[in-house]
Amino acid sequence: MSRKNGMIISAKNLWKIYRLGSLEVEALRGVDVDIARNEFVAIMGPSGSGKSTLMNLIGCLDTPTSGDYTLNGELVSSLTENELAQIRNSEIGFVFQVFNLLPRASAFHNVELPMIYKGATKKEREIRTRKALEMVEIDHRMTHRPSELSGGERQRVAIARALVNDPSILLADEPTGNLDSKTGNEILKLFQKIHAQGNTIVMVTHDMDVAQLAQRIIFVRDGKIEREKRKEHKP
Repeated sequence: MSRKNGMIISAKNLWKIYRLGSLEVEALRGVDVDIARNEFVAIMGPSGSGKSTLMNLIGCLDTPTSGDYTLNGELVSSLTENELAQIRNSEIGFVFQVFNLLPRASAFHNVELPMIYKGATKKEREIRTRKALEMVEIDHRMTHRPSELSGGERQRVAIARALVNDPSILLADEPTGNLDSKTGNEILKLFQKIHAQGNTIVMVTHDMDVAQLAQRIIFVRDGKIEREKRKEHKP
């Protein structure tokens, strides 16, 4: 794959128009955005601004009405639904506000699942699942079901699941939204640790305190990128 200018995400003139009967809603209107490898980016905007639509396009959960979206050197904006599913499983790790864990499965099995879909061997699954659980410091709870875990522990399991296939980007949608402030801060420190280990993170949030952790904040309004804010890197 070509990886032009070290950009892992490159979106050019993205439009997303939803048609509701005779009504057309322009959710995104000509968005251009580039995100570099190992960058930590937050996306902010009021309800209805288009930030969730942008996240869905970045995460290959939807396709643009027009425009080009390149992920890790591959033009994905015109792929089929099956091809998008393969990209989602191999290139993107998702972390949501609701943890989306299987209630009857152990933490280990929840984390292992994406590799089963990918066709990994049992040995490979065991090694990588343990490694992912260790990375998020929840390996001591790997045999527990979600109902036996706290909210913070469940989110750690969800993050391990997102990381287990070694994705190109980690896409987080309000990852601390269902957590108390202390637990939320612990999860945010974990994201900083994951970023420091070389991962690219794109986080959608309403919370400016959360967004301030990112290297760059993209503000979306009325379907367009209104402005960006960068901060100097601190070692």
